[in-house]
Parts: sequence; structure tokens; C-alpha cells
Amino acid sequence: MSEPHTTHFGYETVDEASKAARVAGVFHSVAARYDLMNDLMSAGMHRIWKAFTIGQAAVRPGMRVLDVAGGTADLARAFARRVGPKGEVWLTDINGSMLSVGRDRMVDDGCLQPAVQCDAETLPFPDGYFDRVTVAFGLRNMTHKERALAEMHRVLASGGRLLVLEFSQVRKALAPLYDLYSFSVLPWLGKRVAGDEASYRYLAESIRMHPDQETLKTMMEEAGFSRVRYFNLTGGVVALHEGFKA
Repeated sequence: MSEPHTTHFGYETVDEASKAARVAGVFHSVAARYDLMNDLMSAGMHRIWKAFTIGQAAVRPGMRVLDVAGGTADLARAFARRVGPKGEVWLTDINGSMLSVGRDRMVDDGCLQPAVQCDAETLPFPDGYFDRVTVAFGLRNMTHKERALAEMHRVLASGGRLLVLEFSQVRKALAPLYDLYSFSVLPWLGKRVAGDEASYRYLAESIRMHPDQETLKTMMEEAGFSRVRYFNLTGGVVALHEGFKA
């Protein structure tokens, strides 16, 4: 009998088969207070990081956009306003609780765009369908990141662009303060505000296990993307990676 494949769930080593369920549990737990916690955790900076991503995406009327792991639809709602009546914005997430929040926010904004629950590693879309693909703070939770990146490349049209916004590796000078915040303040906030200390401890650990800027750049190139570059934001707390499909 073959040994089960393992992966990381934060600092814990788990069977690959169980990681998706564990991650799902985290996001089912935090969905209702996800946006409030984002504002508190980042002191509102997440809105600036997302605004930079939206600007860099350069979405135009008539485009087709896929927002992978789109959660509460911050990016999807902005893109829906830009593509106009002839464009499409597909909001997707593997987690039903998060997707429900995002879908409701889209409807409240008058954005009647499709929302689909699906796995980023097996996207249910045809080859070359989208002009832009985005994933914000979702890639690090995926078990097989290389498969997800390959799928995003597959569904992009020639000349299309992928944008990956994700927590990354901070500058060395900031690391001690960042660690103190991540492993002391962040779980405390999670316990006090969301009633869930463990999920926010996982968040801090998952950030440390995510590939750094150069490693993710290489992974995108290996998935087929060209002209890959990244922008460090807030001292490397977050990085925006950008790649094109030839």
C-alpha cells in the first residue's frame, strides 16, 4: 500500500486529502466577519492593496474576468463596474459560505454576474476563455499551487493576464515586529472579534509556509506565464505577482 501524500496546514503536516476540508472549516467559521477582520488586521491596508491590483489589471469594457477564490467579492464588484453590460465577471470560490457572502454583495451592488463554487485546481471553464484572471489571498490555501496556476494559465486567452495578490515575505528589518503581531495580536483579535482564535493562528502560519516572492515568480514561469514580475507592497507584507499568457 502506498503512503499517503502529505502537505502543510499551517505548521502542521496533514494528509493532502484532509487539507481541503480543514481549510473549508476555517473559512466557514470566519465568513460572516471576514471583511471586518480584514479591516482590523490590516488597519484598512487591504483596501489599498486591492485597489492597486484592480488598477494593475487594467480591465476594460467587454472583457471576460475570472476572480478565483474571490470570497466576499471585493475585486469582482470592482471589475463588474468596469466590464460594462457586454463583459463578464465570474466570481468563484471553493467555499460555499464565502461565496454566498460575495454573491449577496454583488447582488446588493446591482452586479448581476455569475457566481460558481469550484476548485481552482480543476476550473470548469473552456481553454482561453478569459482576458484576466485574479486571485487575492487565496493561492496560499490551495493544496497544489502548481496545478491551480496551470489551470489559470489554461483558461486565459492569448495575451491575457494573471494577477496574484498574496501575503509574502517581509523585509528582514520588519520581521521581528511582524512575527510579534502575527502570533500574538492576530490570534487575540480573532478570539475577541470573530470568536475563533485557531483560524487566525492558522492564517499566520499559512503565510509563513507560502512561497516567497522569487519562488512564486518561478512557479508562475513554470506554469507557462511570461514577463512575470512582482510588486512588493507595505515592505513585502503583501506582493502582487503579474504574468502574461503568450
